[in-house]
Formats: sequence, structure tokens, C-alpha cells
Amino acid sequence: MPEPGLAALDDALQDADLVDGIRVDYPVGGLTTYRVGGRAARFVRPADTAELERVAQAVAAAADTGAVVPVLIVGRGSNLLVSDRGFGGLAIQLGMGFEEVSIDGGVVLAGGAASLPVVARLTVAAGLEGFEWAVGVPGSIGGAVRMNAGGHGSDMAAVLVSATTVELETGAVCTRSVEDLALGYRTSTVTSTEVVVTAELRLATGKRTRGEEKLAEVVRWRRANQPGGQNAGSVFTNPPGDSAGRLVDAAGGRGLRIGSAEVSTRHANFIQADEGGSAEDVARLMAELVRLVEEVHGVLLEPETILVGF
Repeated sequence: MPEPGLAALDDALQDADLVDGIRVDYPVGGLTTYRVGGRAARFVRPADTAELERVAQAVAAAADTGAVVPVLIVGRGSNLLVSDRGFGGLAIQLGMGFEEVSIDGGVVLAGGAASLPVVARLTVAAGLEGFEWAVGVPGSIGGAVRMNAGGHGSDMAAVLVSATTVELETGAVCTRSVEDLALGYRTSTVTSTEVVVTAELRLATGKRTRGEEKLAEVVRWRRANQPGGQNAGSVFTNPPGDSAGRLVDAAGGRGLRIGSAEVSTRHANFIQADEGGSAEDVARLMAELVRLVEEVHGVLLEPETILVGF
């Protein structure tokens, strides 16, 4: 028998009529780019905004019974580390209906599940400039809004006009301006229970050939400077005026290994997870790097990776 909170959620979700159904004990760790970690007690993949709203109504209905069910928005999993113990609540990943992208002049409407590299290439093909940097970020539009993703001298704040969100705890749908979202360095006012379903971007008109050159330059730089394999990109945010990778490197962290996790020898702000490895090893290595950098430099590193279930 599931615990009372999950039982209440199960009852409420039965009325959501989801095309993809409700998964129990789903291997959500495999959806992350670390490809390690445990299972989610419940998992849904709503196909469109109507289904997502019904999921939100189910979460709210379960809460009305006094049940507390944590929710996790997975996105493309490029900044998540899920504990080997798993996640005891409801994990949500947006379905294909949220991957649509439309371009009208310089206005781009992108679904929350749209891939950043895909959107970058589509905008360049349409003769627009300002989003080329995103070809090197393996995340989704929704995650990029929430974390104000960026690179190569730009970020979402430079191009975002507004985002439409669904609040999972209330079912409220809201279109929020970029000013209201208050995008900062890897931060915004988007909460952990708020799902970005669409984002409006405004880009400048440019030359397609120049955009294609920028795309190629970003891809070349990424291949030359960042590792492939099982990682979640930058582990720590950069402290003001410095680089987390430089601090880790100078503290002797490059190449450091704990169990099945290793600091990349190519970029010291990346942690590689072995195939079939342990999320706990990655978390222990993160903690050791924080300790090392504070001991050597007196700087307390802040994780960019979101830890789930630890």
C-alpha cells in the first residue's frame, strides 16, 4: 500500500486522464545527464498544457486532503542529481506538445520542453541573431528561464520578453514579464513548483551565414574545453570576479576521484559519473570540493546543480 500522501495523489490523478498514464517507481535518475540516481515514487509526462493543468489540479486536490506530496520538475535533467535513494514524490517531465517553436519576424515562441540547441539552430536558420550561445547548453527552454541559463557573453535575460507558467500547487496559469521574473546570475523568481510552459524571445535580424559561423564557433569551443560523457555541466556557480573551475583547479581538485565520480581533467568545474555509478559518490565529491576550496581560498562555492532526495 502506498503511503497516505501518494494514495491521495493516485486517487486525484485518476481523473487527470493522461495519455501517457501514471508511472510508479519510475527510474528518474536515468532521465538526468548524470544518468545515475534512483527512482521517483510517481512520474507523469503531460502531453500539453491542458493535461499539465489537470496534473496541477490533482496535486492541489491531494493537498486539500492534508497530504503532502513533493513535486519535481525534471526538464531535460541537465542540472539535476537524484539521490540513489530516489525521490518520494511526483516527478513531472513535459511531453512533446511542449517542444513546439514558432518564429514570426524577430519574435520566437518556444515551448518549455524545447531543446536550447534546437531553438538556437532554428533562429539562425530564420536569419535571427542573439541566441547562438544556446547551441552549447544541453537544457530546455523552461529550465533556461528558471536558471537564467547563459554562456559566451549572453544569457536568457538578454532575449526573454515573458514566460507563461503553471503553478502546480494551485493550477494557476500566469504570463510573467521578464521584469517580474527578475533574472539574475543563474537565478529567477520562478519557484520549484512553477512549470514554464512557453517563453517569448525577441531577437534581432542578422545574417544567416554569420549566425552559422557563431554556432560552429560555440560548438568548437565546447568540444575543445568541456568534457562529454555523464555530467551536468558546471557544478558550481562562479563567485563574483572569479571562476569556480579555477578555484577548484588551484585547490588541487582537478582529477580528484571519489568512488565512481571524478572531477574532469579537462574542466575542473565538471564532475564525471561512471556508467552504472552512484549519485552519492557525485554528492560526496561535490562536498569535498566545497571543503577544499574553502580551506585553500576561503571561498564557499555554491552548487549550480540541484540536489534531489539527499
